[in-house]
Amino acid sequence: RGGQSFLMKLWKQMKSAHARSHLRTCEGDTKANTPDVPPSADNTPEYLNKALEGLSSRWRNWWIRGILSLTMISGFFLIIYLGPVMLIIVMSVQIKCFQEIITIGYRVYHSYELPWFRTLSWYFLICVNYFFYGETVADYFGALVQREEPLQFLVRYHRFISFALYLAGFCMFVLSLVKKHYRLQFYMFAWTHVTLLIVVTQSHLVIQNLFEGMIWFIVPISIVICNDIMAYLFGFFFGRTPLIKLSPKKTWEGFIGGFFSTVVFSFIFAYLLSQYQYFVCPVEYNSETNRFAVECQPPDLFIQQEYTLPAVVENTIGQKTVHLYPFQIHSVALSSFASLIGPFGGFFASGFKRAFKIKDFADTIPGHGGIMDRFDCQYLMATFTHVYIASFIRGPNPSKVLQQLLVLQPEQQLSIFNTLRSHLRERGILPPAVLEAQ
Repeated sequence: RGGQSFLMKLWKQMKSAHARSHLRTCEGDTKANTPDVPPSADNTPEYLNKALEGLSSRWRNWWIRGILSLTMISGFFLIIYLGPVMLIIVMSVQIKCFQEIITIGYRVYHSYELPWFRTLSWYFLICVNYFFYGETVADYFGALVQREEPLQFLVRYHRFISFALYLAGFCMFVLSLVKKHYRLQFYMFAWTHVTLLIVVTQSHLVIQNLFEGMIWFIVPISIVICNDIMAYLFGFFFGRTPLIKLSPKKTWEGFIGGFFSTVVFSFIFAYLLSQYQYFVCPVEYNSETNRFAVECQPPDLFIQQEYTLPAVVENTIGQKTVHLYPFQIHSVALSSFASLIGPFGGFFASGFKRAFKIKDFADTIPGHGGIMDRFDCQYLMATFTHVYIASFIRGPNPSKVLQQLLVLQPEQQLSIFNTLRSHLRERGILPPAVLEAQ
């Protein structure tokens, strides 16, 4: 019995030692498989480095971020001045964001040698953009499509062509599978598709918002920028209480200060933009001039209305009514989302970067990181704006209906015309005599 007890103890000790050895081996393998992420390059212009060399790193970073932020805001106003041409800018930003995320995937999974995968990733990007931009052409450029025979063919079979293109990429991926790389190749296949979902799909929503009127593009982007700046300033000067572990530099003081500042800014900014037809009218393509047009009778949303104030407010300011643009009230909802929920897009990006042990998506902008570091909240905001418009704002669009009618066959157009004529006659909107005379 004593011998059996000794053997049992010895067996347990051997198992425990083996388990510890296996754990150390696994940890070693994990460390070996962890990518060596190179430190972010300092792209700060040399003249800025010399001008700020006497400052502490905290204040040096503050000045760099501030100067580059003002530069980017100036660029944003230039984009606004260019008008609907900003569609090209949106696509450029989308491609850069896609490149930054895909590059991280290549580095993390050591997939530089995976056959065809770099090519396939960009091929899928082209396919998805072809699908979304084709849908946009069909929806908003009906008159142009009606005039051009090749476009009619492409629009008619657009979805089939898009699916065929994607299917070709899918088959190429299956044929490229290599036995020793199965798992990594499927990792990267999923990585590419999630990136397309996050970046390309939401970029398409940005363009959809733009066609509803430039104000639906400018205000959401501006309030996210405002919230980012004000939260940083309040956190820098007054921040004491950490907000979330994913972003240790974020504070409750910055979060709350950013919220109130953003609501006030959006209310005033919405008031200013609502006065100009250029910003409030839907962006439409004029087939006669072959240019985008932003002329219309402003919708009720952008016409001042009188509102009765609650009794508490009335007693405080001594005024019964106030004149506001209805869009100002909607701007409060947009700014509240940008301030309270929008930052979670940034927290998500922070968690993503921490998972892969990187500080920034790239080092494109000194003091700010990559393009994706600046647009992590913007994409979430664009999706909310699109859903908000569809749920609470958008009504029937006569221009869009007309464009859809123009691509129908003549027999179908006549059938719709007769139905509409009968309907108008029944409602008494057009007297029968007028119809017969016509």
